[in-house]
Amino acid sequence: MKKTILITGTSSGIGRASARLFQENGWNVVATMRSPEKEMELKALKNTLVTKLDVLELDTIKSAIKDGIDKFGKIDVVLNNAGYGLMGTFESARRESIIRQFGVNVQGLFDVTQQVLPHFRKNKAGMFINISSVGGRMTFPLMPLYHSTKWAVEGFTESIRWELAQIGVVVKLIEPGAVATDFGGRSMDMQHNTELSEYNEFVGRFTEAMKSAMDPEKMSKPEQIAEIIYSAATDGKDTLRYRAGADALYLLDARSKMSDEAYFAMQRQQFGL
Repeated sequence: MKKTILITGTSSGIGRASARLFQENGWNVVATMRSPEKEMELKALKNTLVTKLDVLELDTIKSAIKDGIDKFGKIDVVLNNAGYGLMGTFESARRESIIRQFGVNVQGLFDVTQQVLPHFRKNKAGMFINISSVGGRMTFPLMPLYHSTKWAVEGFTESIRWELAQIGVVVKLIEPGAVATDFGGRSMDMQHNTELSEYNEFVGRFTEAMKSAMDPEKMSKPEQIAEIIYSAATDGKDTLRYRAGADALYLLDARSKMSDEAYFAMQRQQFGL
């Protein structure tokens, strides 16, 4: 019997690449997104249901889960992929943007997980794969809100695995490094109030250094991250964390061996801070 995966955020990037990869490997795919009416490519794939799910709208979460179960009989794996990044000085961040940042990256993941759990508990089986980031284990300047959400995802996933093991449910974390997606455009919000002039020089120096460092040719492709996700879903192992991308392997290994002081010194040198 074919297995079924429900994926949030399949309109682009890692979510879209994952939907294609699982479908190519014979899975049923519930590909969810905020605007399914605009989607053409995934709708043309066999054994793929494209349906609406906005992680900020609980009713759409419930409907998407029901649609997936009605279509394919059950859901075996959930890939919590939907993500949003808020970058900039914390003092500049609008309250509504802070709420949205945590709503998408944390509360949305909580809601999807909680709504699927009765189905998994009934089946005494299931798997959640949560997309974290190297930013869930280490930090960079001007991203305190994004980092705090990914650290929350890490802590939530590590802790909940104990109780979910009692009902046969597995949880896993994917920790990608830099990925050549549109995350830096459509899914990244830069907020800095230039009237707070004391920050301007720092913000300018760091953002320019980041642009220079973010070479698309050196980033992982979404398809490479999808391969790691597929491996996590099918390897039969109880592994919690999967580093995804050469830079993730290097950065997380290096950070684990550094003192805080050494890490900050490295960042000052790298970004001219």
